[in-house]
Amino acid sequence: MRSKGDWVGSRKFKDSNQPGLRTARAPASVGGVVLCAARGALSRRGRRILEGDNMPTAKQLADIGYKTFSTSMMLLTVYGGYLCSVRAYHYFQRRSSQRQAAEEQKTSGVL
Repeated sequence: MRSKGDWVGSRKFKDSNQPGLRTARAPASVGGVVLCAARGALSRRGRRILEGDNMPTAKQLADIGYKTFSTSMMLLTVYGGYLCSVRAYHYFQRRSSQRQAAEEQKTSGVL
């Protein structure tokens, strides 16, 4: 069993000079497409995936996706709160009008 720092991504594991062991990198996913880290396809040292200097990185795309998802969830929450409050408002309006109608019926029945 490995101790806390012996898993593949840990610094202790990277610093150990064991031949043949390499740290495994998970492939980056952009919009459902997995970027291949094959020779020359993707590099941290500034190589371009496609032509153009303005290509967003996988991290930037992930951040944009996270912010978009978070914003949509926030808007859905606000809209749900709005719908809930409108329903509660109509419920109390209906309840007060029913009470008022019942009271009018009582007073008209007594005469």
